[in-house]
Amino acid sequence: MSFLFGQRPQPTSAEKIAAAEAEIEMVSNMFNQLVDTCARKCIPPQYRESDLNKGESVCLDRCVAKFFDVNVKVSEKMQTEAAQRQGGAG
Repeated sequence: MSFLFGQRPQPTSAEKIAAAEAEIEMVSNMFNQLVDTCARKCIPPQYRESDLNKGESVCLDRCVAKFFDVNVKVSEKMQTEAAQRQGGAG
């Protein structure tokens, strides 16, 4: 009955596990997308050397930085919109 006094009901263990699994899946998907996108953009399909050359390394650094910057901006925008919806509904 805690919801009557403005408190959220506590999640069950199963809900916590499901939330953790969803978060792990989301992070894994983001990582896989990052690797795929940046590797496709920065590393040619025909390898000439076993190590990354300077241009490939710089490209990967920039690609990863941009990927995370965009991810942060999208997350912030989604949180702002969710807060506005909750504020308008509450």
